[in-house]
Amino acid sequence: MSLVSQSPLRAQPNKHRALAPDPAARFRRSLDHVAGDIERLLDRLLAPQASPGERLRPARLLHAMRYASLGGGKRLRPFLVVESARLFGAPRRQALMAASALECVHCYSLVHDDLPAMDNDALRRGRPTAHKAYDEATAILTGDGLLTFAFDILSRSQTHQNPAIRIELISALARAAGVGGMAGGQMLDLAAEGRFAIGHRSDLGFDDIRTLQAMKTGALLQFACASGAILGGADRKARSALEQYGAAIGEAFQVADDLLDIEGDAATLGKTAGKDAAAHKATFVSLLGVDGARQRLKKLVGKAERSLAPFGDDGEVLKAAAHFIASRRS
Repeated sequence: MSLVSQSPLRAQPNKHRALAPDPAARFRRSLDHVAGDIERLLDRLLAPQASPGERLRPARLLHAMRYASLGGGKRLRPFLVVESARLFGAPRRQALMAASALECVHCYSLVHDDLPAMDNDALRRGRPTAHKAYDEATAILTGDGLLTFAFDILSRSQTHQNPAIRIELISALARAAGVGGMAGGQMLDLAAEGRFAIGHRSDLGFDDIRTLQAMKTGALLQFACASGAILGGADRKARSALEQYGAAIGEAFQVADDLLDIEGDAATLGKTAGKDAAAHKATFVSLLGVDGARQRLKKLVGKAERSLAPFGDDGEVLKAAAHFIASRRS
């Protein structure tokens, strides 16, 4: 018996199955649907009108926040929130609120990652990065604004009527994004480049790189999966299965990203290619080589699929997402 069938919040039958029985097609349909919903929701949330408790929203800052978060990206993380929540019958409108908060954190991280003090990139999603389109000070405040706005969204009753659920989501996202998650992983990454006058860490082993990337990249992807379980009131066993899936696809995402950095081109990627190698970053490819990284990627997809076994057929779309992550070209 699947974990979903044991839950009192059993997911409703997927209406798309009759139209698109192939899991890959269902995945693409769901990904596109979520992307459109998130675009519209963020457009409303980032409207010029001030919310209660705000005095006003400065036009330049708001415009930059909209520039950084609207009109681009596959919205993979929001998809994972919505699809994970669907397993437990959580209302889609609640999942979209949590997903929009996560996307704000993701977009903030891209804005700050592109800054001259970090990766010093000029291109993101095929457009000038925020500090190029505006200026460095505005880009810093844009990231700050998006990060804090994420917790504003999670705190709202529209995200969930139960304050305890909202607090759990806020705590989980804070830890995924903070010193023990994404921000800490970025610090480890900078240290590995030798940014702090201690020399390049050429001695980083597999476990070191895996920890670094699990924090920098994997933490938000794992939160995406866990948040759906939180919204749906999943039991511990079901939530653990989704967290294992999230950890596997988080690492797979980074391995695929490392491969794209050396094999992709800027026109396809929408960002500068070859930056990791030029900066002597600690990556799975630098440690394992291209063939070794591809083998690792294959193993991670298998691990992700096995993690979803308890959900039976209801997990097929998430399995397709794991294959998409491993084979993506941008």
